[in-house]
Amino acid sequence: MGIPKVPSQRRIKNIVDTIRGSTARVVVTFAIAQDARALMEEVVRQNITDRQWIASEAWVTYSTLSSPKNLPSLAGTIGFALKKAVIPSLGPFLTRLRPDGDYQKSDPFLRELWEEIFGCSLGIDLSMTPSSRRQCTGSEVIGEGESQYADVSQLRASYNVYKAVYAIAHAIQDMVACPPGEGPFSSGQCPDIRKLQPSQIAHYLRRVNFSTPVGDLIHFDMNGDPPASYDIINWHVSPEETAEFVQVGHFLSSVGVDDQFHINMEKVVWGGGSGDEVPVSICSAACPPGTRHAVQKGRPVCCFDCLSCAEGEISNTTGSVECIRCPERFWSNPDHTACVPQLVDFLSYSDTMGVILSVISVSGATLTAGAMTTFFYHRHTPLVKANNSELSFLLLLSLKLCFLCALVFIGWPKPWTCMLRHTLFGVSFVFCISCLLSRTVVVLVAFRATLPGENLMRYFSPVQQRMGISICTLIQVLICVLWLALAPPRPAERGDREGRGPRVVLECDVGSVVGFSLVLGYIGLLASLCLLLAFLARKLPDNFNEAKFITFSMLIFCAVWISFVPAYVSSPGKYTVAVEIFAILASSFGLLFCLFAPKCFIILLRPKRNTKKHMMSK
Repeated sequence: MGIPKVPSQRRIKNIVDTIRGSTARVVVTFAIAQDARALMEEVVRQNITDRQWIASEAWVTYSTLSSPKNLPSLAGTIGFALKKAVIPSLGPFLTRLRPDGDYQKSDPFLRELWEEIFGCSLGIDLSMTPSSRRQCTGSEVIGEGESQYADVSQLRASYNVYKAVYAIAHAIQDMVACPPGEGPFSSGQCPDIRKLQPSQIAHYLRRVNFSTPVGDLIHFDMNGDPPASYDIINWHVSPEETAEFVQVGHFLSSVGVDDQFHINMEKVVWGGGSGDEVPVSICSAACPPGTRHAVQKGRPVCCFDCLSCAEGEISNTTGSVECIRCPERFWSNPDHTACVPQLVDFLSYSDTMGVILSVISVSGATLTAGAMTTFFYHRHTPLVKANNSELSFLLLLSLKLCFLCALVFIGWPKPWTCMLRHTLFGVSFVFCISCLLSRTVVVLVAFRATLPGENLMRYFSPVQQRMGISICTLIQVLICVLWLALAPPRPAERGDREGRGPRVVLECDVGSVVGFSLVLGYIGLLASLCLLLAFLARKLPDNFNEAKFITFSMLIFCAVWISFVPAYVSSPGKYTVAVEIFAILASSFGLLFCLFAPKCFIILLRPKRNTKKHMMSK
């Protein structure tokens, strides 16, 4: 708020009403003495006594304002004042001044002061002076401290004038001492003392550097400003109920020297009824750590809301204006007061999910080994012979690899594990489906070979079957080799949100999306072809229809991997790896149970059905 230069009672009253209605308890008043007086008169009239006033140097030592009637409202006022100093011999000099006998020629300022102090007239014609005034004798005595004129206890503005006069005197002295031909102006000219120019005096003033008789160093900076020197004044109330201007600190600023600010808090008496406690004047309480200021629109800057720092940002001090972004590999704690290292997250063997998947993987491999042992022990029985024992063993071996490759997906991602997990998975499943595809083709050809004139089995001997499996698997191996050579899978870090989060997820980046897609696509192609052939052979009139079980197994396989794609894309963090392992195990178990569980059931529990006669029956 601004105090009008021509204050009216109405406007001053509006200002004071605003102060009264405000929640602020500390009021900074930057005004000249006359404006401050107009304002404080209204403050005293309205009996506002609960405010701490901060004064500017213009009125902090203004004795008129510190009258006893104003102290209930203004006691405890504190502010900066021009530095006070004792000018040697000034007091005695002022009291020795006398108007000379020739009143007409006397110093007009001295004459006016003399007449004002003693209420008399130094004029010859008394008719020209007020009737109440008597004739001055000229022998009146001015006692030191008896009047404002002779009061040298608060030499503040006077001391600045004193320093200014000394500065100009030093500047003129330097000008007088200028050696001819060595002056600072053009062609080495010195200034003409009889015709001084302001610019010449200013030039020498910039070079002034001296100490006053009271020990203050006087010089000017590049902008022409002298060192700032202030006393901190506090209004105390004496036992006689009068105001005392007590110095409680000082401030000194000098070129090339650190600013010196000192205040003795034990000597400060606070206003507004605060006593010895420092008054608090806030519109909004300082925001605690973990939050920042948010200025309320249309209100002063001291009015704000406290907003919590965003994720990944902190504020560790009270009253923070803004939050600090955590450095790389760090994240904010729940209170947003400190940056803590990001938690490293990956699917490990110590996780509950990792343990469960590991147990399921090992269990699947164990069941596969059990089926392989059963087939090997009963390899001479009709059921095992009828199902092409060599293909059965190759299929069981590939299924065991499928179960075991899931274990490579668990644990800390490393370069070699990232490359191994996807290539081993791709080759194992192609090997498995190639065996299954070969068996499906053999079933179809065997049925066709029973028709008259057909002799197709000569093209599908065990050698051709092994060659077909090898060629199909070799194609996948070549795809994996190219993938590893051009853009192999590699360990990568990914945050929870946009690469940053409270935890960093370690995973294997596929490297080349094309390579990964080709591996999955090739598996899908073989699986689709196998499903189609098995579906065509599902109604063959055999007592033990192998094609029917292959159809069921491939339906499960395709359903698992079709549902895998959206689940893989939408799963966060380490659950992406868990989804992939689940798909591997689910499809492997589907193949194992559909293809070998019925056979093992007959071999172990229904041995009477494991005969050639039963196998040949329709």
